[in-house]
Amino acid sequence: MFKKILIPTDGSKLSVQAANAGVIFAKSLGAEVVALFVGQPFAATVGFDGMAAAYAISDEDYEKATADQARQYLQSVLDRAETAGVKATSEALTNFNVADGIIDAYKEHGCDLIFIGSHGRSGLSRLLLGSVTAKVLSLSPGPVLVYRVKEDS
Repeated sequence: MFKKILIPTDGSKLSVQAANAGVIFAKSLGAEVVALFVGQPFAATVGFDGMAAAYAISDEDYEKATADQARQYLQSVLDRAETAGVKATSEALTNFNVADGIIDAYKEHGCDLIFIGSHGRSGLSRLLLGSVTAKVLSLSPGPVLVYRVKEDS
């Protein structure tokens, strides 16, 4: 049914849990995986109000640090896929809106499913914190499987 599954990760403990489940799911279907990291550009982290001077990091340092993190996070998914015998590729990209970056990658790679984790927040915490997963659900032109991650107590 699904042949190419996009698995976004942000490197968090919960995202890793979802990515591992995504690789297992892909193996059960005989599908391949595209691991994805979407970082935000430096301007998105410091705002557009001239506050960049207050931060002790340049945009070049930020981009290098983000690229290093992306490689580390994606390699974790690639290693898991290799261990499971699942064909996998990866991509790191930047976008001001992470959900838009996920949808762009979905289309660009010809994926037929997005496998994404959710913290399962609701009510005020979801409203205040926002949800990349909720945005992906509303924007996706195709199916999205939401994996409810389990937080350690």
